[in-house]
Amino acid sequence: MKKLITLFCLQFFLFAQAQEYSSSNIHSHNDYASKLPFYEAYSNETGVIEADVFLVNNDLPVAHTSKEITTYNTLRIMYLDPLSNKLKTLGGKAYPSNKPLIIMIDIKTEAEPTLKLIAQQLKLYPDLISNKNLKVVISGNRPSPANWKDYPEFIYFDGRLNENYTPEQLLRVEMISEDLKEITIWNGKGVMTQADSEKVQAIIKKVHGQNKKIRFWGTQDNVNTWMTLMNLKVDYIATDNVPTLTQFINNIKTTFYQNTEFHQAYVPKNGVSFSKKKSKNVILLIGDGMGLTQIYSGYTANKGQLSLFNIPTQGLSITKSSDSYITDSAAGATAMATGHKTNNRFISVDENGKPLELITQQLVKKNYKTAIISAGNITDATPAGFYAHQSDRSYSEPIAADFLANPSDILIGGGQKEFYSRKDGKDLSKILIEKGYTFSDKFSSLDTIKNSKFVVLEDASVVSMKAGRGDFLTKSLAKATSTFAKTKNPFFIMAEGAQIDYGGHQNNVEYVVREMLDFDKLVGQAMEFVDKNPETLLIVTADHETGGLSLIDGSIEKGFVHGSFSTNDHTAVPVPVFAYGPGAQNFMGVYQNTEIYTKIMAVLFGK
Repeated sequence: MKKLITLFCLQFFLFAQAQEYSSSNIHSHNDYASKLPFYEAYSNETGVIEADVFLVNNDLPVAHTSKEITTYNTLRIMYLDPLSNKLKTLGGKAYPSNKPLIIMIDIKTEAEPTLKLIAQQLKLYPDLISNKNLKVVISGNRPSPANWKDYPEFIYFDGRLNENYTPEQLLRVEMISEDLKEITIWNGKGVMTQADSEKVQAIIKKVHGQNKKIRFWGTQDNVNTWMTLMNLKVDYIATDNVPTLTQFINNIKTTFYQNTEFHQAYVPKNGVSFSKKKSKNVILLIGDGMGLTQIYSGYTANKGQLSLFNIPTQGLSITKSSDSYITDSAAGATAMATGHKTNNRFISVDENGKPLELITQQLVKKNYKTAIISAGNITDATPAGFYAHQSDRSYSEPIAADFLANPSDILIGGGQKEFYSRKDGKDLSKILIEKGYTFSDKFSSLDTIKNSKFVVLEDASVVSMKAGRGDFLTKSLAKATSTFAKTKNPFFIMAEGAQIDYGGHQNNVEYVVREMLDFDKLVGQAMEFVDKNPETLLIVTADHETGGLSLIDGSIEKGFVHGSFSTNDHTAVPVPVFAYGPGAQNFMGVYQNTEIYTKIMAVLFGK
């Protein structure tokens, strides 16, 4: 098994190909599968455009089988004429990008008379046969290599593995091709056997040793096959679905990630039992956009370690909102902050726009301290759901103003301009200072703040991990817990890993994974706090999944992930819930997201 993983999951292969592969590595075998075979392949700048031809009535109709032959689908009409027009338009370039192009003509009838007519027709296009960025390669039924010298020098040939060439003949070979089914019975699913893989690799090595490129025909046309061939360093990937393969190759740089920074997962301390403990404090961590796949991508990239996976109690939260099968963060946060479903875009108001009492408001009545933290803009939907009441999540300035009426003690995130560079001219920072808060727009001031009530907002501190955010979340949680420890009051903290969601919206695996790993560090820190303060309940969940992420390759041993996204928006799949501490058992099972609120209140007060 380990050797199979080595053969098929070496991240260096795929990472190198992610940098090197382009549409120039695509062999478009679409002369019969597309309504516009030349133009579809040409518009995607494929490296090889193939045309299957027959010799019929002194012409060259293009078709995959003789039954499909029509008099108007000829090599000249479908390929040579439009290509000649393109060259004239581009001043001799084969493609606008100046990439090279191979026109492969696959002969389906007798080789020599068919090739004779092909050569005659090509001579009618001097702009084609003299172009240095264009080659014509003959495949299918080819003349004997001994006779290649009898054909014009502008004609090259598709070589075969079982043919031996003289040095002169090898100069006429543009690539070497083989039927993959002659080598392996692999059907494009899963991985090849070790023996077959070694056989294929030996063939590729031999061809590359001749300084020739290699192509296989008879391959399956799916993502797993494309990935496998790329891992094997096959030069040309054959497809009948050029746009999809082009998009796949173009997206590899954003759907593949090799992790280089690893952290040690936190393991719960042995002997800590919560069965007889009563929960007093609550830490709610929300990974915005974090579904099970995002979590597992982090586990994979961190070489099989994740603090989150060391939490023994799990459940599933159903996230649909009042008016939509797929929730947004506003309705998702409202459900957890109030125990009520509402419409998408609504911030802690019901379907009619009536304010709902927040968990922060209720807990303050019971002498709780509360904190709201986000690694994003603090007026965004998720954090706003815990302090504001608005009928639309886009009302960022009214959302900020709502904090003036919220009893929370601590607010940390980005979004300072919504507080003091407002369209209405109000400076909320001054009002907050008058109300007893310390207000700072520098995250660096966090350690020096002595006040137990403060607001720290700085956009520069909540950039992505890729852009250098650093340990914002863990520092913020540590500051909140140490501040509340001085007051002796019970507390509620909501901290959001906001940008897992951002990475999903951008369909960027690196973005997702790095944010997920940063969030997991926060989880580990919170677990450690629970072990040291066993009257604290930790809940970790998400408001929804973002991106429809699936994992199509990866290596736990090497820490790399290759993903695929089905959407750039949210999905409806239930999200995991993890709970640790006294009352954690209440979070087992499958339930609506409103139950997060209900269960927290039940654990704290028996309601």
